[in-house]
Amino acid sequence: MEVFEKAPYVTVSMIRPDGTPYGLPLSLVRGDADTFYFHCAGEGEKLDCLRANPMVSLSAVSRCMPKFEPEKNNFTEYYHSAVACGRAETVTDSSEKTEALRLLCQKFLPGYMEHFDEAIARSLDRTTVVKITLTEPPVGKSKP
Repeated sequence: MEVFEKAPYVTVSMIRPDGTPYGLPLSLVRGDADTFYFHCAGEGEKLDCLRANPMVSLSAVSRCMPKFEPEKNNFTEYYHSAVACGRAETVTDSSEKTEALRLLCQKFLPGYMEHFDEAIARSLDRTTVVKITLTEPPVGKSKP
């Protein structure tokens, strides 16, 4: 879970209605132990995919450092990565949407929280929030 929390973007992969894969990096924030949120416009390819099939895969890298080790004459990479699977759903409850957006703003723009309430009042109704609930524990790998 630490990898997902530290990664600035998490790749969310889903399936298009025609069965082809679709993945994109999104700014996710963790809600509770098994929940992530992201926000988006009220229409678009992400939502079309999720309506057709709500199952998603998450992948993230929080550290990536290529290195040449001269003593071994070896090329390597040090990393921390994680993958997880979950089920996505659109959040309809206004208080949950507001809390998810608050978490996103606190993670990515904490220095501007004094503007949060005004922004929510202006845009909550036209902002879509998607909740991803993990369906199995995440798996991580690393080479420290």
